[in-house]
Amino acid sequence: MMATLLYLHGFNSSPNSIKARLMQEHLAQYRPDIELVCPQLASTPAAAWAQIASICDQLNTPFGVVGSSLGGFWATRVAEHYGMRAVVVNPAVNPHILLADWLGEQENPYTHERYVLTSRHMTELADLRINEPSCLERIWLLQQQDDEVLDYREALDYYRFARVCIQKGGDHSFIGFEHYCAQVIRFLQL
Repeated sequence: MMATLLYLHGFNSSPNSIKARLMQEHLAQYRPDIELVCPQLASTPAAAWAQIASICDQLNTPFGVVGSSLGGFWATRVAEHYGMRAVVVNPAVNPHILLADWLGEQENPYTHERYVLTSRHMTELADLRINEPSCLERIWLLQQQDDEVLDYREALDYYRFARVCIQKGGDHSFIGFEHYCAQVIRFLQL
């Protein structure tokens, strides 16, 4: 039976991000029985969640989810609402606080889409946050300490009851992600 891996990219990113491409290459070479679904997520939170939920509702195969940065925030929500396993890579735990410094006009460097990030969007993120996740036994946190965008200690605290892999060094892109692709698939039980 075919399985599906849902990959959720981060803020101002795309399905063409490095980790998404690494996962796609790994699946093509080693696990062609797994379909990769990696949508270009909407730029605003409520629209992005509606899009993700619609995709999850339509999947007819077993699936797992991987999310990076803001995608990790979404992957946690998928794990909570759909009972799926998730791998979160340098996840944004409090994007409503983090992205408050980014209010105003934005341009996605991958798609060149222009949009305005507002305080209403921060409220949407706060409302969509899973404050006390009950799904942590189904989550694997991959975190590098030298993430220049996010404070890794927030993720360690939030995901403290999940499976955790913390590495010294690295950066927000999670250097060496290609070495984890097979383990990610095993954890997701796909």
